[in-house]
Amino acid sequence: MLRFPVTWEAIEHAGPGKYDYEFIDYIIRVLRKCKAYGFKVFMDPHQDIWSRFSGGSGAPFWTLPACGIDPRNLTATQSAIIHCEYPLAHIADPATLPAMIWSTNYGRLLSQTVFTLFFAGRDFAPHCVIDNKNIQDYLQEHYIEAFGVLADKIRDAGDLLDDCVLGWDSLNEPFEGLCGWENLSSAPTQQGSTLKKGSYPTPAQSLRLGMGQAQTVDNWSFGSFGPKRDGTVTIDPKGLKIWADPSIETSEGVHERWGWKRDISKWKLGTCVWAQHGVWDIETGFILREDYFRYHPSTGEPLEFIADYWRPHFLRYASRVRRAHPEAILFVQPPVFAPPPKIDEVDVLKGRCAYSAHYYDGLTLITRHWNWFNADALGLLRGRYSNTLQAVKIGESAIRRSLQEQLGMLKDDAAILGPYPTLIGEIGTPFDMDGKRSYGWTDKGKYLGDYNRQEKALDASLNGGDGANGLNWTVWTYCADHTHDWGDGWNMEDLSLWSADDLPETEEQQELDNAPNGDEEDPSALYDPSVAGSRAKLLRNQSRLTVINNQAPKYKSGSSTSAATAVAATSSLSLATLGPISLPGKLQPPQRMPRLEDWTNDPYGFLTSGARAVRAFSRPWPTKIVGVPADMKFDIGKASFKLVVRVSAEDAPVAPLEDGDVHAGDDEKSQGARDSATELFVPLVHFGAEDIVRERSGAMTSRIRRNDNESGDESGSVVSSGRSSAVGSRWASSVDLPTVVPVDAIAAGDDVDLNEKRGLLDVAVKVSSGRWRVEGQTLRWWYNVPKAGEGVKEYTIEIKRRMGVIKPLLVARGACRRNKSWVERLCGEGGCCIM
Repeated sequence: MLRFPVTWEAIEHAGPGKYDYEFIDYIIRVLRKCKAYGFKVFMDPHQDIWSRFSGGSGAPFWTLPACGIDPRNLTATQSAIIHCEYPLAHIADPATLPAMIWSTNYGRLLSQTVFTLFFAGRDFAPHCVIDNKNIQDYLQEHYIEAFGVLADKIRDAGDLLDDCVLGWDSLNEPFEGLCGWENLSSAPTQQGSTLKKGSYPTPAQSLRLGMGQAQTVDNWSFGSFGPKRDGTVTIDPKGLKIWADPSIETSEGVHERWGWKRDISKWKLGTCVWAQHGVWDIETGFILREDYFRYHPSTGEPLEFIADYWRPHFLRYASRVRRAHPEAILFVQPPVFAPPPKIDEVDVLKGRCAYSAHYYDGLTLITRHWNWFNADALGLLRGRYSNTLQAVKIGESAIRRSLQEQLGMLKDDAAILGPYPTLIGEIGTPFDMDGKRSYGWTDKGKYLGDYNRQEKALDASLNGGDGANGLNWTVWTYCADHTHDWGDGWNMEDLSLWSADDLPETEEQQELDNAPNGDEEDPSALYDPSVAGSRAKLLRNQSRLTVINNQAPKYKSGSSTSAATAVAATSSLSLATLGPISLPGKLQPPQRMPRLEDWTNDPYGFLTSGARAVRAFSRPWPTKIVGVPADMKFDIGKASFKLVVRVSAEDAPVAPLEDGDVHAGDDEKSQGARDSATELFVPLVHFGAEDIVRERSGAMTSRIRRNDNESGDESGSVVSSGRSSAVGSRWASSVDLPTVVPVDAIAAGDDVDLNEKRGLLDVAVKVSSGRWRVEGQTLRWWYNVPKAGEGVKEYTIEIKRRMGVIKPLLVARGACRRNKSWVERLCGEGGCCIM
């Protein structure tokens, strides 16, 4: 399953109602490629902090002036922290942006204002009218229709809906803005979902800052024990305001570029929109209505953001999506860590729904370190503990149990919607831990390519979905242009499961490393998209090039500052913004990107090249189950997997009729339905055959196994190994290895998929009942479904690798190496000898 992010800006950046159909066509081409490789997809209308022009991603630029905001002064007023302008626009040093500081923007004026206008403008900003609509309706209608147009085009493609695109996520990590804020002059005393790190103004202070007034605000640091107040800091905008000057529109309120007409009789530009609604007095700075956002203006009752504002928006969005995609699964995602509201089943959900909450191990994410202790963050937010100390978990076992309990709480939230599954829409871990230790930036490069800590952290998080939870998840994230220097290319985040900087070194690179410094490369190759497919390669590795701009310091090996003063941010990178380029004597060519034919020649290498903590995220997993999962365990250190399924008569597979109904008769279709199997993904990364794994280290040449796919009989509780339960209980040390033939034994010109003739896996399997068979990386398991009146049965399957755990590979500046045993370390490459 793939979660497919698309931003509103990507579709409607040219202006209100102007859609980028060329980009939509590109999305359709990518979706068809996903379908060709068997992926299922749900679409993600992605945003963070509203827009990339306000420190995140999502909405088009024109939405900011539509809200009466001038984005040029966001940094000066600290209404938002923007990567390319950090710490200050005139002395920007983007590489020094602290980890996760971007998320503090949810506690700053820009996000607080625009999300309030988007969700609740009719109630809290009735004077804000544009094109004869309240700003809430204006923004929501454009947002919903933009994704509606995308849905229409995917439908019109004719071959994607339901076969590939199964459903649609709701707005990514929606934020309530100021809705429900109890007192504008104070901040919450308990840690909420908004991170406390760096400057932390109250909403009242943010309002004054937005009008150019200096304020002294609290400053917070975030250490191993969470956030801690760390004195105060004074922010002085020197009169700069975030509110757009009236000159951007005509005297009638018409914007000549974007085309809207503002009702200037009630909504005046150049001054705070909340002052215009009587919330505070600009001249004195006095807050007139501290609880303005706490109560519903029309009823006077305390408001509930999710029920009063998020749910109506979701219903409008879902209705538009279903016009184009009637069978769409609606992935319901309320604000982070908040339970969903009740949603009508008959008219809205219609049996097609999944709960798509997000979860991150916050302590690891923010501190960039895998600690020996952690805390039950979700339990704290839900009031499970009376103080923070009670939530602390000591030791890895306790941490893993806690993470599983927290994801179990999210799974329980799905019951509010109905009998629907939970899919954790985002989960992951940072890879730039401990000062980019794994990139060789510390300890004289000793730990270059060592992702052991990241593997432990990611395994602990994904293990949270195991046990009785049986949760699905989509890991954040995969970035094709990830680099060690700039991470995912967004706010210094570094969660990509793959990086070109972790690819094995090519012979071309090794030769270049040995070449004299005077050797030069054609500078035009740097701009050739065929070389590496991304302009981001201009920022790739330390020795590739030096960007000169206003005497910027040169790129230093292992430096976190890199060429930071020269390049504002990767999101704004273009040839025009790079400035003059000085080419050093020796340039590193881009690493060789994996190609599809590599799967045939070296499947293990194909799956692991460039991957980070691959053993953690490439896990055994049930892709289809006859019944329901009762328990699931995977021990990454032992490559051991156990699944317990619970089966009752109602789980009996049924065959579809032509008209869409189902039956369970005795015909061929019904027999096929009864033969349906539980299917498990058994990853080669953990259970690969010995010859395939050895090929990666160069110990053996490529070989092919004869296909041995005969089925076995009902075997009861038995341990068996090989390709199917028919092979028997012999182990890998005996004669049951299939015959191998050299690659050159296949006649030239034979149209054959080598890996179809090859035993990819080497597994020992124990089942409590039934029979099994391995095909590629899929294990199919058949067992009897109880008949009516027979009650519920539980079946168990256990899988391990016959030859033991595969030793992980380290990637040292591209050179793959294995962790050596103590014998190898003692004896060296030449082997042991007697003196």
